[in-house]
Amino acid sequence: MGRIFLSAGHGDRINGVSEPGAIIAGTTEAREMIMTRDLVVAELRSRGAEVLSVPDELSPRATYEWINSRGSRTDVALEIRANAYSDPSVRGATVYYIANNNERKSHADLVLRSLVRRVPQLPSRGIQPDTATPLGSLGFCRQLVPPALLMEVGFLTNSDDRLILQNQRRDLAAGIADGLITWSRTVSGLVPTPTLTSTLTSTPTPTSTLASTAIYEEIAINLNGQIYGEKGILVSGSAFIPIDLSDKLGIDLSTDPNTRRINYRGVVFVRAVDLRTYNVVVGWDIPSRTVMLRSILRICAGSIDRIMSPGATTEANLSLFLKNNNAAALTQFPDIAKLYREECIGEGVNGIGEGVNHDIAFSQMCLETDFLRFGGIIKPSQNNFAGLGDVAGTPAGASFPSARIGVRAHIQLLKAYASTAPIVKEIVNPRFNFVTRGVAPLVDQLSGRWAADLQYGAKITAILRRLYESAQIL
Repeated sequence: MGRIFLSAGHGDRINGVSEPGAIIAGTTEAREMIMTRDLVVAELRSRGAEVLSVPDELSPRATYEWINSRGSRTDVALEIRANAYSDPSVRGATVYYIANNNERKSHADLVLRSLVRRVPQLPSRGIQPDTATPLGSLGFCRQLVPPALLMEVGFLTNSDDRLILQNQRRDLAAGIADGLITWSRTVSGLVPTPTLTSTLTSTPTPTSTLASTAIYEEIAINLNGQIYGEKGILVSGSAFIPIDLSDKLGIDLSTDPNTRRINYRGVVFVRAVDLRTYNVVVGWDIPSRTVMLRSILRICAGSIDRIMSPGATTEANLSLFLKNNNAAALTQFPDIAKLYREECIGEGVNGIGEGVNHDIAFSQMCLETDFLRFGGIIKPSQNNFAGLGDVAGTPAGASFPSARIGVRAHIQLLKAYASTAPIVKEIVNPRFNFVTRGVAPLVDQLSGRWAADLQYGAKITAILRRLYESAQIL
């Protein structure tokens, strides 16, 4: 496999001074891209790839010269950038390739699909020829010796993209690394050039197209802390596991068109990372060459998305997760985790009704308030943690006298949507009686109801999974 060149793109150098690129919400394109690039470099090196990080102080022309003086046609080069736009609703990732080059077009599709598969909350804007850019061409794609692509990982002007970039940076880095490893192996001739597929809608090129005579490295499998009896294999930098293991987890991958699979020595193997869609955390232990799998077996089957169900985290788990996503989160609301657990559990006391799942409610709060950063029209002083409206239609929404009452109002509305059971405590939510009771027992059914966003439930679930990963439950 050849070398991988990685550049963190941002503004140009003017009079010898590096420009930071777009400046949005207290951050800059330069800062976000450099931090992301550094994580991608670390991820690639952990997988044994030889990666060269382009110095940040170089101008675009100097960048091309730096790469060309070191690179060859068996290497690959990627520049990552963030976009910005006057319309804050515009979002998503794009990969640009040199126009009229079908091979590079297929490479761009491969790299983008790898990213979005790892971070499904990030929309794909598709692959584009560099002639579609305002300049009509991209020097990074055209002036390098190694095959080169330019990736826009999202829009800093969109709060959802910015949240993903800043709080799921490791997932983004892993997705970019997935694509770079496969692309590099393709350019080096270690795997066939992929057939171009429509990003996110077409079936990926099956791994079974690899040469049947290939010999793959065996790797160990650790499932929920125990070494599994069978071995996995390493294919093009990705861990594959016997499909029988997924069956033991109650996951049916036999008809999933998005799962990569391969027949090897009489056994069907599936790509381990594809299990993430089914609530399995996938990691890699470098020293022992072991793929690490953690399932959600410690949570009652089917309850991860059921609003009226037991939560699985402790107060400490919730506080740590919140603090890891916003260091200042607990300054103004130090008891927020305690309040959510108490109010959710309190709706199930004495056998009256069912308790609300505090993990789901807390994850929804994290989504609505950007991990207690707020920043929108609702202010922290309103104690409104879930974008709750009031009967009068006040532009800023409802306000509550204390954090506890604000949390209680949130929990009561969740229960109104998810259950027909009676409310235990005095109703403090002003819109409680306007909800059709029990219409949305599952998280995804809040989409289009609680918020107009049809991906609203998926966004809550994505945060919930991250919470469970942080607590080592998932």
